[in-house]
Amino acid sequence: MKQIVLLPLVALALSGCALFQKPGGPTAATGPAAPQPATEFAPAVSTGALGARSVSAASLDKTTAEEKAAALAAPAKGGERALGKAVVALGPPAEQGIWLSSALIKDKAQGRIVTAAGKSLAVELRPGTGGALLSLAAFQALGLSLTELPEVTVYGP
Repeated sequence: MKQIVLLPLVALALSGCALFQKPGGPTAATGPAAPQPATEFAPAVSTGALGARSVSAASLDKTTAEEKAAALAAPAKGGERALGKAVVALGPPAEQGIWLSSALIKDKAQGRIVTAAGKSLAVELRPGTGGALLSLAAFQALGLSLTELPEVTVYGP
């Protein structure tokens, strides 16, 4: 019986010991530290659309104005058929020429594309996987914005 009474008294006495400790001591339980105000600021960074070394689209495109004009003026060939419609994105600017890469195309061939606005352009058709890609020169020849995702009808052999 003495042990039952003695146990709560010892517990009560030990809990009172916390009142005599210094605040912030090694045994003090605290929450997360309050955030400190910033004393330094990062320098302003200026980047272009293509990163720190921005380059204009015109400087990347090596296709001549004459080649673009000839592709725009090329008439539809006899025997071509519609392969389907594709939403095209801008292809890698390093790949020169006027081309379209799409899963609609099985073998490399010459063909043409027609935009929703009715502009027709002779292109090299390249087999591809996933989304369709159109060359930088083709985008510029058709007067399309480089950020646009236009739908084109693809014609080929």
